[in-house]
Amino acid sequence: MKLTVIGTGYLGATHAAAMAELGHDVLGIDTDEMKVKRLNCGDVPFFEPGLPELLQRNIDSGRLRFTTSYAEVGAFGDVHFVCVGTPQKKGEYAADLSYVDAAVASLLSEVRAGAVVVGKSTVPAGTAARLAESIEAVGAELVWNPEFLREGFAVEDTLRPDRIVMGVRSERAAGILREVYAPILAADTPCIVTDFATAELVKVAANSFLATKISFINAMAEVCEVTGADVTQLAAALSHDDRIGGKFLHAGLGFGGGCLPKDIRAFMARAGELGVDQALSFLKEIDAINMRRRARMVDLARELCDGSLAGVRVGVLGAAFKPNSDDIRDSPALDVAVAVQRAGAAVRVYDPQAMTNAKDSYATLAYAPSAVDAAMDADVVLHLTEWAEFRQMHPSVLSEVVRARRIVDGRNALDRELWRSEGWTYRALGRH
Repeated sequence: MKLTVIGTGYLGATHAAAMAELGHDVLGIDTDEMKVKRLNCGDVPFFEPGLPELLQRNIDSGRLRFTTSYAEVGAFGDVHFVCVGTPQKKGEYAADLSYVDAAVASLLSEVRAGAVVVGKSTVPAGTAARLAESIEAVGAELVWNPEFLREGFAVEDTLRPDRIVMGVRSERAAGILREVYAPILAADTPCIVTDFATAELVKVAANSFLATKISFINAMAEVCEVTGADVTQLAAALSHDDRIGGKFLHAGLGFGGGCLPKDIRAFMARAGELGVDQALSFLKEIDAINMRRRARMVDLARELCDGSLAGVRVGVLGAAFKPNSDDIRDSPALDVAVAVQRAGAAVRVYDPQAMTNAKDSYATLAYAPSAVDAAMDADVVLHLTEWAEFRQMHPSVLSEVVRARRIVDGRNALDRELWRSEGWTYRALGRH
């Protein structure tokens, strides 16, 4: 089939390359000319494992290319995926839908009658029904097909998803999308066909549930710290209950990134607009628990440094919001680094992939080319993003360069007994 993908950010670039990998002819479009040039050269403008190889392979095959022309998009295909961002509005909780609206408006000026527009962006409930009016007015149809990508696993999640959800108004539109995803559905991937509103809610409900589970165990970490319990052992015991399970039950610095924080806030905002804000009032506390973990991380660093961070040297391991990503949006690691700096500390940061993005957005922080350089002469080391490089690093690598052997493990990912056996004072969230 001939498909187009509107927006070539994280979601769009991954989706375009994956659809070409399934055998479709794919044309991606973006308003950023430089990004389009880079993608046509096989250069992915962000870090995502496996995507550069997937992109290059399908460009070389001739099945994938990118453009800035909506006229070309309209003439190219009859299935158009909308993959643009929906960031949080400045000063508000609500989602900014201006990019979605602009993309659909530009597409409709060129789209052919009978075309299918497939929305993949994360939007508030009711958005699809609103967009469908203008789409149907030009003789096209809308399907809402939410994405469920995990950064660091986006290629796998696109080619081998755990489910496909499509909100439709006609069996014809559902049939066309089934044809697009035929190789995936042939592998017995569950397919849920539903209405627009349910399809929209699946994504934000899933993110809200995951955020709730993360914040629950972090709330338990707060209790563990005052009772002397160990949150990692508590989580291990809870995970053996099949009703609870162990996934997302890992206490630490909390969640960040470009999805969970802004999605739960947009969900709360939309609930307020619909008059059911009480139904989601618990998400306010979920958000608050998550943010408290960042403040607690700063407190632990201060406690290790005799109650003050003024004049203290701090080595920070991690800048990305999670490992296997260079995404620093709402990064807990950088939030903590900035807070420690504001408390008077001299901070040096190292991350295996996110250094460029961090330097561009957090110019006041100092950066180091390696973990050893970040920890040089440090009074305390903060482990804030659980990269394998940090998890697998032996304490002796840093022992001889630090001023004081003190570490705060913000991710509960290091071997506590190993670090202590090497003479380090080890602290972590929810453990003693």
